[in-house]
Amino acid sequence: MKGNIEENDLALFAEKIRCLKENVASVIVGQERTVDLLLTTILANGHALIEGVPGVAKTLLAKLIARLIEADFSRIQFTPDLMPSDVLGTAVFNMKTNEFDFHKGPVFGNLVLVDEINRAPAKTQSALFEVMEERQISMDGFTYLMNDPYAIFATQNPVEQEGTYKLPEAQLDRFLMKITMDYPSLEEEVSILERHHSNARIVKLEEISSVLTSAELLTLKGLVERVYVEHTLLEYIALIIQQTRTSKAVYLGASPRASVALLQASKAYALLQGRDFVAPEDIKFVAPFVLQHRLILTAEAEMEGYSAVKITQRLIDKVEVPK
Repeated sequence: MKGNIEENDLALFAEKIRCLKENVASVIVGQERTVDLLLTTILANGHALIEGVPGVAKTLLAKLIARLIEADFSRIQFTPDLMPSDVLGTAVFNMKTNEFDFHKGPVFGNLVLVDEINRAPAKTQSALFEVMEERQISMDGFTYLMNDPYAIFATQNPVEQEGTYKLPEAQLDRFLMKITMDYPSLEEEVSILERHHSNARIVKLEEISSVLTSAELLTLKGLVERVYVEHTLLEYIALIIQQTRTSKAVYLGASPRASVALLQASKAYALLQGRDFVAPEDIKFVAPFVLQHRLILTAEAEMEGYSAVKITQRLIDKVEVPK
């Protein structure tokens, strides 16, 4: 089982990723899994929904990755009074030319952080539909393309529901992954306190320099397409998706977009592990993050206390792993 990526390319990729992870670790303690998943999302040309309580470094991590990748970073703070034009941009009349000039909104960037995405009403949330799926926006009869690489990291707080708006299923389906950032472990929390106690050990975001140019990132993303996937693993992915559609605990299963997302995420994660072929373990690892936000559980399953994560894991375990 072997892909068609040169050893030198794999070695270069591994070195760049190692350096990137080291720089992240110099600023943020722990969260290694989250970092892996966010890098997988970028390499798979997707978007990520990051969920976590306030104070677990969701925003800091997104800003840090953008700085390390030398990406054009922009941040949008979603609020109830935010309008679609505040996100996409607006046409302004130019008195000199007697024409309208388009002023680009913050959605134009390489890495866009949408903070507290569930704070804005559906009208503003829907402004992201086209750009997330097609990497472009249509405005006043013109189409404006996004620069590559392009990724949206959206954050939301799972605890506070007052003044929030539930994300529509069509938008959730456009996120490659939903990633939950947990509290640090006891050892990690002690390490955080030690760093803050001795200020000398705290690395400031401004002191971080990029380790990956946009051009290099595009080259690495090109390697993902050359990762080998056996036919039995394609069947394995399809069987997992089928399970979500036939389970009695699931009201609405995953779409074909989910199966393509699972394939792309598996390839990107395999490459992140230094391999040019996908193993069943890659699929099993990324599947819960790719599927959990795409499923709607039945009322009975929810009343019994099941979560989408639990159900997703059970459905994956039901499918026999290819030898």
